[in-house]
Amino acid sequence: MRMAGNPVIVVAMKGVIRSDQGLLLVKRAPKDETGAGVWEWPGGKLEFGEALSEGLHREILEETALDVTIDELLYATTFLTSPTRQVVLLTYKCQYCGGSVRLSEEHTDWRWVKPDELHGILAEDIWEDMSRYGVLGRIFFPLR
Repeated sequence: MRMAGNPVIVVAMKGVIRSDQGLLLVKRAPKDETGAGVWEWPGGKLEFGEALSEGLHREILEETALDVTIDELLYATTFLTSPTRQVVLLTYKCQYCGGSVRLSEEHTDWRWVKPDELHGILAEDIWEDMSRYGVLGRIFFPLR
């Protein structure tokens, strides 16, 4: 297959942050070029030279101002965002440690949700990945 432009692969990480209040979701800004207006987990792109956990911790801090611990890898997936851009997405289980949510310009809203609320809020492709990889069954939730 011949592609116009140079193909690029981006590595991104997301954090399923758990607290006593539920799981943190953030809503992408409406002008975002990928996934505008979608509810998702906080996180972002790995920078050159960063360890995965270091990059995810930095992204969560930048996007939400929260301190978290990074636990296990929940699942990995990949998808195209354009004919020449592929994203490799690593989603980790995280635990809230402290801070109050303050969003960056990348997101317009946030909320703590209970596990049984996720299906109606999360983007369908994210929900499908969560279901395919049994994510809810792999996280301890005294929140149901």
